Amino acid sequence: MIQRLKLLLPLAALSLQAQAPLSIQDAIRAAWSGQAGLQAGEAMVARARAEAAVQDSLRLPSAVLGAGLLRTDEPMMAFGTRLDQARITPADFQPSSLNRPDPITGLGASLTLSQPLYAGGRLDAARRAGNDLAGAEASAQEHRKQQAALAICRAYFGAQAAGQGLSYAEDSLKQAAEMERFVQARVDQGLMLKSESERTRAYRAQCEAGVVEARARIDSARSALALLVGQDVAAAELSTPLEAPEDLEAPAPGTRQDLAAMRQQAAAAEEGVAAARGGLKPEVGLQVSAGTMRDGLDSGGTWTTLSVGAKWTFSFAGSRRVDAARAEARSAQLAVKWQAAVADQEVQEARRAVASASAKIAFARTAVTASETVRTIRAARHREGLLPLVEVLDAESGLAGARALLLASQFELRVSEAQLDLALGQPIEHVKE
Repeated sequence: MIQRLKLLLPLAALSLQAQAPLSIQDAIRAAWSGQAGLQAGEAMVARARAEAAVQDSLRLPSAVLGAGLLRTDEPMMAFGTRLDQARITPADFQPSSLNRPDPITGLGASLTLSQPLYAGGRLDAARRAGNDLAGAEASAQEHRKQQAALAICRAYFGAQAAGQGLSYAEDSLKQAAEMERFVQARVDQGLMLKSESERTRAYRAQCEAGVVEARARIDSARSALALLVGQDVAAAELSTPLEAPEDLEAPAPGTRQDLAAMRQQAAAAEEGVAAARGGLKPEVGLQVSAGTMRDGLDSGGTWTTLSVGAKWTFSFAGSRRVDAARAEARSAQLAVKWQAAVADQEVQEARRAVASASAKIAFARTAVTASETVRTIRAARHREGLLPLVEVLDAESGLAGARALLLASQFELRVSEAQLDLALGQPIEHVKE
């Protein structure tokens, strides 16, 4: 018995977890922390920051450590090795020793430190460009997160709308089944034509198909939501209602992260021009080295070297790189200008969509209320034999259309509000880190 309880407890915990309410805010945060696509974006941000750190370290000294074992009888190297080992004697200057030296073995090590002093501004430009690109990638990731939030809103409220649509479809099916029973009874009594019975049967079949279609829409929306959230939400209770709150203030313009990313990319392109220009200027560097060549652990020679040098390399390719960098910077600036215009147009479109959806909701509610009244009256009159069946079916069709309009308008309003937040650079559904 105890063993059986041990097996059932994890299953019960999983069931409770699956049935836990899921708000739109929780769904968005879950996607930000667990969705593989967004995690890949975080990895790209980490890579950009690491590359920026590489550019930051270009002004730091570099060290080269070398060690090796040498054995040679090549005349010049043999003499040089003995000289490095501080073993030169007068006998080493004999022509026979110089021309045909005995093989010599040496163990050497060296350490060289190089420090750039001046590089025409290339290193500073590379550092600034690296930081700009890292910032651009971070801003782009924030925009990707908001785009994911918008997609989650579509799937989440799509599932909510589909659920309400299923309720409406089941209600229509219930009415159709009741109507079919009533008409069939009248047909059996010889009070109605058989064609009326067939008409109600056809209408009931259509309602059954509507229920199947509504359930398929729910499954599809929840499947999309699970993909976006990064976890199974098939059995989760969606606790945020489809109907948008009416007391929310209009969002104010914020910072669009996609525009911020493009501006940082443009700044990096400007730094690319500075780096290309620096490539046409001389370089100055400092180098310090120390070395040793040993013929034993307790004997050998050591030396140090300190040098400051300048190098100036000019090529026509370098001048062409400046032209290419300028063109890239110009392209980046124009891309920012274009994206800003697109952003303004997106804001206007989103505002129009919000206003349109809000107006349609008011009209749709009126239509639903009126259509429900019409259905009730016509159904009652039909039972009294005062109205033909076609009037009742027309009322049912009108109510179905009004309900569909209400659901579509409510869904459109929630999504349009999320699109407006995205266009203005505001957090969707007020979800922040």
